Amino acid sequence: MWYLCFFFHRLLDYRKAEVESLAQLFCSELELHDLQWRLPLHHHQDSPFHFVNLPSEEVAIKIANRSVLVKGMYELWGEGGSYEELEESIRNYPDERKLPYLESDSTFKINVDTFGKVLSLQDQTQRIKGFHYIPFKGRVNLRNPEHKFWLMETDNYGANNGLPPIVERRIFFGREIGGADRKLLPTYELKSRTYLGPTAMDAEIAFLMANQALATPGKLVYDPFVGTGSILIAAAHYGAMTMGADIDIRVVRDGKGPDCNVWSNFKQYGLPMPIALLRADNNLPPWRYGLKEVFDAIICDPPYGVRAGGRKSGGRKLLKGVVGPYTVPADKRTGHIPSTGAYTLVECVHDLLDLAARMLVMGGRLVFFYPVLREDENAETHFPEHPCFKLIASSEQILSSRYSRVLLTMVKTSQYTEEVAEAARSKHIDFKENHLKWLEDGNLHSAVFSPTDAQLNGAGDAKATKEQKPKYRGKYV
Repeated sequence: MWYLCFFFHRLLDYRKAEVESLAQLFCSELELHDLQWRLPLHHHQDSPFHFVNLPSEEVAIKIANRSVLVKGMYELWGEGGSYEELEESIRNYPDERKLPYLESDSTFKINVDTFGKVLSLQDQTQRIKGFHYIPFKGRVNLRNPEHKFWLMETDNYGANNGLPPIVERRIFFGREIGGADRKLLPTYELKSRTYLGPTAMDAEIAFLMANQALATPGKLVYDPFVGTGSILIAAAHYGAMTMGADIDIRVVRDGKGPDCNVWSNFKQYGLPMPIALLRADNNLPPWRYGLKEVFDAIICDPPYGVRAGGRKSGGRKLLKGVVGPYTVPADKRTGHIPSTGAYTLVECVHDLLDLAARMLVMGGRLVFFYPVLREDENAETHFPEHPCFKLIASSEQILSSRYSRVLLTMVKTSQYTEEVAEAARSKHIDFKENHLKWLEDGNLHSAVFSPTDAQLNGAGDAKATKEQKPKYRGKYV
C-alpha cells in the first residue's frame, strides 16, 4: 500500500536510505522487493514529501516510529492543487477505508502543518472547519485522540526562499500512521552529555548510523574508533550489545575522572554497559588468529585528519625506520602510554575493510564515514571497495564548500577466504615499508585546508562568486 512520507527537511541524502534500511529490518525478503518510491505531482526530488509503497500498515508504523528523519507517515485520503480538488479526492476515497476511523465511539483530532509557508491560528481553524463534508461521528480530543488526521499544505514557491522549487502548491489530507520520537534527540543531545571529546558524533547522525546498521536486541555492534562512545550509545538505545576500541588508552580507561568517562555516558542514560572497551590499534588488531564472524555490525567514524588525525602504534622513529622494534622495560610499563605515529586515511580504510570482512557475520553491515573533496562536483566519486562487500547506500553530508563526508553502508556478501587474507597482508606490508610515501599521498588535511586559486583572487571576484551561488542550497540543509 502507498503511504505519504513527510520527512524533516534536513540531511536530504539520508532520508530514503534510512527508511530502506528499516524496511530491511521489519520486512521479509519477499516483501522488500515491493518497496518503491514516487514523488507527488510537481515536486522536486528534494521535497520533504514522498510516496512510499510498503507491504502493510504494521510495517509502516514500525518504520515511522523508529526513524529519525520521518516527521510523519500517513494513509493519504486525498490530495489536490486546491481545496476543491482535495474535497473531490477525499470523497472518492473508498468508504471502507474511511468509516472505521469515523465511528461514534472514537476520538479524533485534525492538525495543520505547512512547508514553505506559515498559517495563522485563525487560518488553520478556518481550514479545519472546511472538512464538514467528512462524516466524523466521534468526539474531538485535543490531548490524546485515538486517531490523528493531518492537513498538509505547500506553497508554490520558487528559488527565492532557499527551498526546493515546486511549480504549484499541493494539499494533502490523511490519517497519521506514525512518526519519529520527538523526545529522542533532545534526550541525547551532546550539550547535556557527561563526557565529550573533540570528535564526539552528533546524536542525530549517531542514531542514523545505528539504523543503517540495523541495531536490535541480540546483535553485537563494534566501534574500532570508539572515542567517547557516541555511536555505541545510539546502538545501545536500540537494545544492541556493544563493544569498542580506541588507540588512546587515556580515553577508554581514564576519561576525565571516575565519574566522567565513557562508562558514565552509558550510565547517564540508563543503558547497558559495553561488553568491553579495549585499548587496541586498528592497524594491529588484537584478535587471535582464526577468529572470524563475531560482530553483527561495525559502525565507526574513522579519523581522516581534519578535526583529528589518525594514529597507529609505532612512533615516528620506528615507522620511519630510524630505530628497530623494542620492548618497554618492566620497570617502566606501569602507566606507560605507547608511542604512536601518523595513520593515513588510505591505510586506515584498508585496515577497516579487512577487519570487517573477517569479523562480520554473513549479511552483517559495515557503516562508516568516508571524506570527499568537492573540488569538482561533476566528477565521479570512487568509494572504497572490497570483494567481500556490496555497497548499498551512500549519503553525503556537506561540511564546507570544499569538503564533505559520505556515510557508506556495506553488506557482507562473501566469505573471508585465504586469498583475500593474503592480499590484505601484502597491502599491509606495502603500507609499512612505504610509510613516508603513503603519509604524503594519503593526507586529506592539506587538500582540505590549502588555499585555492579562487581564494587568492581579489574581493571583487569573491563577491561575484557569492552572487552567482544558487538560491536553493540543496544538500547543505
